[in-house]
Amino acid sequence: MEKIDILSLTLPELEMHIQEIGEKKFRAKQIFQWLHVKHADSFDKMSNISLSLRTKLDEYFCIKLLNIERKLESSIDNTVKYLYRLSDGMFVETVLMEYNHGLSLCVSTQVGCKMGCKFCASTIAGFERNLLPSEILQQIYRTENDTGKKISGIVLMGIGEPLDNYKNVMRFLELVSCPDGYGLSLRHVTLSTCGIVPKIKQLAEKKLGLTLSVSLHCPDDNGRSEIMPINRTYNIKELIESTKDYIEKTGRRVTYEYAVIDGVNSDRKSAESLAHLIKGINCHVNLIPVNAVKEREYKSSRESAVRFMGYLTDMGINATVRRTLGSDIEAACGQLRREAAKQTEKSGEVN
Repeated sequence: MEKIDILSLTLPELEMHIQEIGEKKFRAKQIFQWLHVKHADSFDKMSNISLSLRTKLDEYFCIKLLNIERKLESSIDNTVKYLYRLSDGMFVETVLMEYNHGLSLCVSTQVGCKMGCKFCASTIAGFERNLLPSEILQQIYRTENDTGKKISGIVLMGIGEPLDNYKNVMRFLELVSCPDGYGLSLRHVTLSTCGIVPKIKQLAEKKLGLTLSVSLHCPDDNGRSEIMPINRTYNIKELIESTKDYIEKTGRRVTYEYAVIDGVNSDRKSAESLAHLIKGINCHVNLIPVNAVKEREYKSSRESAVRFMGYLTDMGINATVRRTLGSDIEAACGQLRREAAKQTEKSGEVN
């Protein structure tokens, strides 16, 4: 019998399973809080639960654990990058970032990525699988256990496209915001997407209160299709309309992410096209100096991003340049995973 992934169960689901194995319903809340509040990594640590029940739990359920494979700490700004090994031997990356308002954690939602954005390192090593809700949660819990610090904000902007793993990500959001568990307000969660339009519309209907961040990166279809293959399926007009729909249904401002790439989308004409595209929308533009990736020739600099911000500001568009964190530890997603995957293949540990 395959054991049930207990950390991916909602409280009502856990109550049902606990009753099915002949235990009282109230035990489920105790177990749920051990998992999601105290971050217990084994049933043996659940000290207010009888030995007989702990034995049953170990028989029917499993706690999927993440182990720290590598940990890089920035000497510049306290950014910490984790390479986590999953229970099947695959790897994901998680980045802890320190801001004035608290600690924010950038989590991965997939092992690899299918989207193929040309300037992104996450897609180079290929897509392996979706992460389970438990594996997304464990990035938070393991990081908090390691640092001893409470995380105040979550960004779904690591490896993978969150809306391509829609079902598991929605379950993760339900679990992380559960008042009987971790209890994080979804107003402290940002979900970043490259633009899967039907899923943006589904997300809008849920009215979860989270911040939607859309990777736009180019203001015209030809240019965007060149660097972001998703645009060949859902073009810019469809994407912008879906974000307007999101704003209308949720009342939340949308962020447009724009990686400023020298010689591609960084000139004044591009800024004018972008300003025309989003004028009048309740939005913010987050400008990003593109990260250097060994396998790619795209380049940028903070100076280019600041200059582009000036263009947009002159045109009345609300824009800022993202603060660069962890520059001394290559905090861009995908690079550590790629190196680890290569080493694992050489050693024959994973098929």
